[in-house]
Amino acid sequence: MSTSPSQLKTTLLTDAHVAAGARMVEFAGYSMPVQYRDGVLKEHLWTREHCGIFDVSHMGPAYLRLSTPTESEDDLRDIASLVEPLICGDLGALPEGRQKYSLLMAPDGGILDDLMIGRPKGVPPGVLYLVVNAGTKESDFDLIGEALGESAWLDRRDDGALIAVQGPKAAAVVAQILPGTAAMKFMDIAEISYEGLDLTVSRSGYTGEDGFEILVPPELALAFWNRLAADERVRPIGLGARDSLRLEAGLPLYGHDIDETRSPIEADLGFAVSKRRLKADQVAGAARMRGERKGALAQVRVGLRVLEGAPAREGAEIADTSGAIIGKVTSGGFSPSLSAPIAMGYVPPAFAAPGTALTVIVRGKAQKADVTALPFVPHTYVRS
Repeated sequence: MSTSPSQLKTTLLTDAHVAAGARMVEFAGYSMPVQYRDGVLKEHLWTREHCGIFDVSHMGPAYLRLSTPTESEDDLRDIASLVEPLICGDLGALPEGRQKYSLLMAPDGGILDDLMIGRPKGVPPGVLYLVVNAGTKESDFDLIGEALGESAWLDRRDDGALIAVQGPKAAAVVAQILPGTAAMKFMDIAEISYEGLDLTVSRSGYTGEDGFEILVPPELALAFWNRLAADERVRPIGLGARDSLRLEAGLPLYGHDIDETRSPIEADLGFAVSKRRLKADQVAGAARMRGERKGALAQVRVGLRVLEGAPAREGAEIADTSGAIIGKVTSGGFSPSLSAPIAMGYVPPAFAAPGTALTVIVRGKAQKADVTALPFVPHTYVRS
């Protein structure tokens, strides 16, 4: 059932989007900008060459706080022990000022959501910060809140503005407003004071470009966005280009490339699984994942470069060169950076090596495609 425009939620930046000529669409129950006047292609290329700002306030930022903290490092162990049973990562030794990508796990080893979780510099040891996806945030928050019980509480922050600043000029743009960000590296996270209030700033994003995600309190949200947008290096970017950017970066989209039927190993996200916890059977679906790593893997996520014809969209079948159907496309479209159709999908491991010749079935026609190593466009994260 579709949601009528009057029933859609809005973000604190909606008026700014409309004023900038955005075309608004429904996404995860929100009215969100899919593109502005320049269109998706130009917005995509601008981000790759300059700096784009994205309203991602529909997502689910929150703090997890111990109910009775001692203000000692033991608090990190205590808060981690409440959250770790839900995810595949290891939080007990998470350094202050760092965050990691992780997965919310189903009991059988499927993926309920992917998320960022970190320990911002400047907050007590018994506090963690996380961001979950918009479409699953209510169920995610319910699950996490139940796990916390009376020992900790979920401090939702999705009443503010979450702004992604992405592109090769993002660091210079943000440092001009928040000088403390200049020394941050990829996956660093900190609370930084701005006009008397704390902003949560991580050097991360979902475009493959260097950049930041900044959680801004409600009272500063519109002014902060407008200050960013006033910089000649910056343009607002809609969800359309955000999707094509993350596809080029080989990053999975929850509900499409990953879901509760896929394990982290199938999804080629094994880096997010703690080896220690997996070995100790402390991750949901541990036996399944260990088996998959030993060869019991039916399918794996791969990149595809479509060599002829139209882009292969989600749901298109993937075939081997004999015509046998072996998998399906989960994300696909035109790559503005490569000027070619690209896609991601699942195939048996025997067909997963880069360079493997396959075909994709688009509107009943077989089109040549090659398996390509991910990402399609190299990441430009600042790591050192």
